[in-house]
Amino acid sequence: MRKFLTLLLMLVTLGLSGCGYNTFQRTDEQIKSSWSEVLNQYQRRADLVPNLVNTVKAAAAYEQETLVAVTNARAGATSIKATPELINDPQAFARFEAAQAQLSSALSRLLVVVEKYPDLKANSGYRDLQAQLEGTENRITVARNRYIKAVQEYNVSVRTFPSNLTAMVFGYSVKPNFSVGDEKTIATPPKVEFGGTDKKPEGVR
Repeated sequence: MRKFLTLLLMLVTLGLSGCGYNTFQRTDEQIKSSWSEVLNQYQRRADLVPNLVNTVKAAAAYEQETLVAVTNARAGATSIKATPELINDPQAFARFEAAQAQLSSALSRLLVVVEKYPDLKANSGYRDLQAQLEGTENRITVARNRYIKAVQEYNVSVRTFPSNLTAMVFGYSVKPNFSVGDEKTIATPPKVEFGGTDKKPEGVR
């Protein structure tokens, strides 16, 4: 009887392995790990924003509209509670992605504005914050790419035969994913030329 149970267990194990069950376990863990790193880097960026805004505000008082846009975008991004369940909810995931993309866009505009202020660009505090922000954006890109690949592998298993049968039996479904290339890095902001380093920003007298 014991030999029979052992043989049955071996057959079940081999069957689960062959039908993709182990692949689901492995890729699901990869997704969770990659998602945690994505959230970690997005949070790191959000934590940098207040100091960056305050530094720019002190030296570029004429850029209130841009600073407000960054502050509001940060508020929108951090207002979405990134629970583990979010990666299984396409609508919630889309809102999260859109909010982060809006913050990326607002930060890009801010860095373009700073190009008009040579004194600010020379400020060591600002340079340090910019370097941290650029490094974080690069890490966000890496983390997103890892997450995208993990979800792609998982979703292929959900959709293809015979692992799709296992997916139906155990309730595995397709997970939402980031749109590839939807969020441009701000590590290298566009250059803005004003004809000379001594020219003041428009509106500054």
